[in-house]
Amino acid sequence: MATAAVDDEDELEEVEVVPVRPSLSAAIAGFAALLAVGLIFGAQTAGPGSARIPYAIVIFGVQLLFVLAWTMAIRPPALPAVAGICVAVALIADLAAVWPQSATILPLVYVSIGGFAVAVLSQLIRPDDRAQAKDSLSSTLLIVVGVVSFAALIVLGREPLGTQTIFVCLAATGVSLIVARLTDAVLAWPRLAPQVPRGAAGVVFGAMAGTLTAAVIGSYVVGFTPTSAAIAGLVAASLGALADLAVGYAEAGRQMAGEPPTMWIARHMQGPLGGFALAAPAAYTMCVLFLT
Repeated sequence: MATAAVDDEDELEEVEVVPVRPSLSAAIAGFAALLAVGLIFGAQTAGPGSARIPYAIVIFGVQLLFVLAWTMAIRPPALPAVAGICVAVALIADLAAVWPQSATILPLVYVSIGGFAVAVLSQLIRPDDRAQAKDSLSSTLLIVVGVVSFAALIVLGREPLGTQTIFVCLAATGVSLIVARLTDAVLAWPRLAPQVPRGAAGVVFGAMAGTLTAAVIGSYVVGFTPTSAAIAGLVAASLGALADLAVGYAEAGRQMAGEPPTMWIARHMQGPLGGFALAAPAAYTMCVLFLT
């Protein structure tokens, strides 16, 4: 029993506590703010027909950042091929969102399925990649679906309450990510895990601040009430914060598994990009099913 206790103490001592870097948390918050501003104001300037193209260009730029960050962080087999396929999928998804006469999400579903199939096939060409392809199916699917999900904002902007929903939900998501990261810069407490430089207070305060922001916006935006906006904002803000947090756990898991560290800038861009990638289809779903 004494030997077992000593072994347990040794294991506890071997757990490395990752320090919280306030300047880095603040920089990530700034990046989340830039994403929110670009996605929201781009939607406000979009119009019918060819006037949607400028917003599609903004979306495509964010998709390129998503491909860079997530492929470099996850490192799927046949990385260059998967990255190139995801860029092509992003372009096709944006065209599928702009081109149809009526707004529908169905073409994006087809693009996701086709893009995932092509990405998996590209991983089966070389024997070295083929050996890892089975274990990376979920990662490849996550990258492809994440890229396509941003195009849902273009489709959402064509719905009757779409532009207002983008404003409410993405503002809530942006505030949630910003407040969470800034709180971590000041007080990352209580620590959720020694290997993850995040605190529970930031996640909770972020979701609350995002919900409050949505409720305030809903009192001024046509088609919303403070209650309906708060509900939509709560969903978007919570999903965005959880996606950002999950990225931290995933990165810690890769480091504990002994995998080589990823590109520094890609690793820290991944969380905010993942948060907005999850908030975009959530905003579309709430608009179509509950708000119209």
